[in-house]
Amino acid sequence: MAKKFEEIIADLKKGQYAPIYLLHGEESYFIDQVADYIEKNALAESEKGFNQTILYGKDVDVANVLSQARRFPMMSERQVVIVKEAKDIQDFNKETGQSLMEAYLASPLPSTILVFAHKYKLLDKRTKLAKAFYKHAVVLEAKKIYENQIPDWIQQYVRAQGFGIEDGAVKLLTTNIGTNLERMAHEIDKIMINFKEPHRITEGHVQKFVGISKEYNVFELQKALSFKDHYKAIQIANYFEANPKSNPILPVITTIFNLYTRILQVHQQKDKSDNNIASVLGVHRFFVGEYLTAARNYPLRKVIQNISHIRDADLASKKINTVSTTDGQVLKELIVKLIN
Repeated sequence: MAKKFEEIIADLKKGQYAPIYLLHGEESYFIDQVADYIEKNALAESEKGFNQTILYGKDVDVANVLSQARRFPMMSERQVVIVKEAKDIQDFNKETGQSLMEAYLASPLPSTILVFAHKYKLLDKRTKLAKAFYKHAVVLEAKKIYENQIPDWIQQYVRAQGFGIEDGAVKLLTTNIGTNLERMAHEIDKIMINFKEPHRITEGHVQKFVGISKEYNVFELQKALSFKDHYKAIQIANYFEANPKSNPILPVITTIFNLYTRILQVHQQKDKSDNNIASVLGVHRFFVGEYLTAARNYPLRKVIQNISHIRDADLASKKINTVSTTDGQVLKELIVKLIN
């Protein structure tokens, strides 16, 4: 049976464990959260020595896994078997291994919790094995989360801990950390650990505890370019030049390229409502106003010209077809060309 991540976690917190879990998909964060919760909480510490087994896919075949799963627990009501890197199980995609697995799925040992952490890839749902998992096991499809879903995910994550968060702090985290949920959760946890009681997270807290500068970051550079604030953009470029390890030029150029390709997309839309622009660009509605302003500031012809300038800057940053120059010089020259 397929279940959402939130449903599975809620069941686990109630002590409701299933005999078999298939955790598969591209977003490793959700898979790790479920597998780690079971590993930490399904058994008491005193029971884990004899009754908890961690296997790795590359080291086992299906028969090895099932021999562990069919063991009875010792001095405990249940045992836990977790297979990490399950996509690497030697015969998971072969007929012999699949037949063994299908037989166990049809009649699992009730005292065993068997978990397959099949990260970075979905099991092919057309196969008999996948259909057997969906029929007999709890299945999590860990789908990759998109950029426009990140602000809502941050708010939900923070609320689940009893905290609140300001929109400005959400924007700062979203822009600087992106779609890496593992890192995002880690950085939010770094903020929350500084408070004994639930608190409302502000931009100031993000700057202080995560180490993101409110004034000198890629988000503010993008904003300065959108509003054609030449002075602010050059200030940020100077800061990046003075702190090259924290602000490598290639990710900065990528962000600038994404900005102008999105401005190009805005120009192509007849419907410039917030909902349509957010949908077309794949961004949260938080950011729509900025892109609409940028489209007014940069006519279509200038946007196309700027994309060419960005390509030249990318080559220059890689020292291709150019004289020797610093990354800081490349970025500042690019800003001048973009805005003028």
